[in-house]
Amino acid sequence: MTDHDEALLSVVYSSHARDRFDEGRLRELLAQSRAANEHRGVTGMLLYRGGRFVQILEGPEQAVRDLLETIEADDRHTGIRVLIDEFVEHRNFADWTMGYEQITEPHEQAPDGFRDTFDDLERGDASVTLRAARELSLWFRVRARHRS
Repeated sequence: MTDHDEALLSVVYSSHARDRFDEGRLRELLAQSRAANEHRGVTGMLLYRGGRFVQILEGPEQAVRDLLETIEADDRHTGIRVLIDEFVEHRNFADWTMGYEQITEPHEQAPDGFRDTFDDLERGDASVTLRAARELSLWFRVRARHRS
């Protein structure tokens, strides 16, 4: 089934790694994710920092829901929380079966108004969560363009 046959679903979730991921484990996770996503027609991005994942998945609704079910059963992480579950007109990450960014821990105090954690994604206010997730998505796409 192609994107033209089924509505595109975008899901953003956060989770906590059961154990810290070093570069080797992250490369392995990305290789598995990219292969599975390409097979399913799913695109997206993954952010990892300090034992925390934030991931955006987008693609045909059933493929994304099936993948999310697989992710929820994966024992490498816990505390999965779906932050956004919405239908979209177009993919934001059409070129990436899984774009990735490992965010390093800050060494200095962040300026006022600067997001340096994923903590605001966990607040109960849906509008704050939605805005934070959209900002993360935009941040990732801008960084990816500047690197290319």
